[in-house]
Amino acid sequence: MKLAKTRIAIVVLAIFAATVLVFTASGCGVVNRIRSKNQLNESARAFREARYVEAEQHARRAAELDPNNKTAPKFIARTIHAQYRPGVQQPDNIAKAQQAIDAYQELLRNNPQDEEAYKAIAYLYGAIKEEGKLRDWISSRAANESVEPTKRAEAYIVLASKDWQCSFNITESTSVKVTTVDPTNNKATVTYKKPTDAKEFNQAQSCVKLGLSEAENAIKFDPNNESAWSYKTNLLLEASKLAEMDGKPDQKASFTKEYEAALKRTTELSAAAQKRKEEEAKQSASPPKG
Repeated sequence: MKLAKTRIAIVVLAIFAATVLVFTASGCGVVNRIRSKNQLNESARAFREARYVEAEQHARRAAELDPNNKTAPKFIARTIHAQYRPGVQQPDNIAKAQQAIDAYQELLRNNPQDEEAYKAIAYLYGAIKEEGKLRDWISSRAANESVEPTKRAEAYIVLASKDWQCSFNITESTSVKVTTVDPTNNKATVTYKKPTDAKEFNQAQSCVKLGLSEAENAIKFDPNNESAWSYKTNLLLEASKLAEMDGKPDQKASFTKEYEAALKRTTELSAAAQKRKEEEAKQSASPPKG
């Protein structure tokens, strides 16, 4: 009997010890979560007072105290981003931008739908003049089937805008755009001649071809997007300029016809958007009934 009682006592003591450990670990977890929240509060306070390095330190401490805290990584990314100085192309500042990009990418690994992180990375790549990486970043979203259609359309619009700018910079150059004025009626006529550097012409053609494809994709994902139609319109105008430069009047006439159709659609969408704004303004200005 004594042996049985001894064994029972040992089992009871073991269960008690295990229970104490569980409650102790649980208590520590609760305490650390509270301390983590306090660190985030301190981070937010330092951030508001523009003490960004200190804000980052508090955010990192919050993450250490509670690795499951989903807010801490966002605070870390924001506080690093705030330390970047726009327009300063010094190595240490560019390194800070890259550090912020890495932090935002970590957020996206845990939440691919984090819109703030996506846009912040796009901004930072543009700010540090990493045009290749910026284009790759936007292209990856445009091609991502898990992204909702309207956001894919937005990505394609950004790409189309860049390709339009590529061509526009060449076709509107003073060396290829010729403006003449008829003295009899004071009417100006604009003609376009091929650049002396064939590489410029070929580059403009490539940009227009790619840009039109991107604009069409944007319209496919968001058929009534005014910006998508606007860039399609502008790119078709660029195509007609290049056809004129290349001495192809039939091709120019075809692009001009497409341009006019796209312009009509753009104008319709713009008018509809303006009408909606006016109606919303009237509704917000109307006194409540009753």
